[in-house]
Amino acid sequence: MASLPRKTILVVDDIPENIDVLVSVLREDFNVKVALNGPRALDIANQKPQPDLILLDVMMPEMDGYEVCQKLKSSFATQDIPVIFVTAKGEAINESKGFEVGGVDYVTKPILPLTLMARVKTQLSLYDQKRLLEEQVRQRTQELADSRLKALHCLGLAAEYKDNETGMHVVRMSLSCKLIALAAGRSEEEAERLLHVAPMHDVGKIGIPDHILLKPGKLTPSEWEIMKKHTVIGAKILGAHDADLLNEAQVIALTHHERWDGTGYPGGLRGADIPLFGRIAAIADVFDALVSERPYKEAWPVEDALEEIRRSSGSHFDPGLVEAFFLALPDILQQRELCTPSYHT
Repeated sequence: MASLPRKTILVVDDIPENIDVLVSVLREDFNVKVALNGPRALDIANQKPQPDLILLDVMMPEMDGYEVCQKLKSSFATQDIPVIFVTAKGEAINESKGFEVGGVDYVTKPILPLTLMARVKTQLSLYDQKRLLEEQVRQRTQELADSRLKALHCLGLAAEYKDNETGMHVVRMSLSCKLIALAAGRSEEEAERLLHVAPMHDVGKIGIPDHILLKPGKLTPSEWEIMKKHTVIGAKILGAHDADLLNEAQVIALTHHERWDGTGYPGGLRGADIPLFGRIAAIADVFDALVSERPYKEAWPVEDALEEIRRSSGSHFDPGLVEAFFLALPDILQQRELCTPSYHT
């Protein structure tokens, strides 16, 4: 059975003799690094691998131990490293200040080796338990996020299967959304979020009667008014939540039929008042719908669909995002080929 890796202790003291004493106590059980001043201690603390614990003298020139500890605790990279003060200043006020600036323990000189080792091992054990708990929380949080994401995707596919026998429209449209976002200069993280919430754009179709949703011919004006309600129905299904992902899913369900010139629905929003995700989804949704066969129409040739996107720039679509669409077009067409079944079941 492999032994656990040795922990690393950083000893900080401006007097070499004091360092020698501490090193002699620690070196049998730990890897030991040393620093003779505060700035050097900060440098070592920021290097990889970082020390697992710092023994820090208080009385040092230039930068005393309290200031070093404050700087460690103010940095995201080093704030979790436990600090034990080791000092000749044993008054209660000094000890209190040590805890105020972020120390976890306070040992006074002269050092008692057994006492020091016990305190070091206690703090290392607590630090390990904290890191283990944080990792367990992180994993559980990720599992919950993944489960929520899968539920969203299943809900989106359930709506899609009502009027698309392959259910692949949401996949192609979502991938196109991500590619347009990246071409528009959005971050990878934002584009990835859009990929995950885009399948929710038509979830409200669950609430549209089949005789309207699947009608092979043109809808009557009254039927069209019912069809348009899928945006509001989708927003109600998704609801308002604290979680960003669910809020963005609701936004995209509600706004993907808004138009740049303000003639869209359900809110008649205009221009940049339409949320970015809704504006991107509008282009991706229309393009895929045009080049796909639906109960009420044949698939358009790609060239005709592209001309329609160009023609609608500035009226239906955000002109800047239309430019991004055409920048991403080679990748969009490639992923369409990969995501379009060659047969129907």
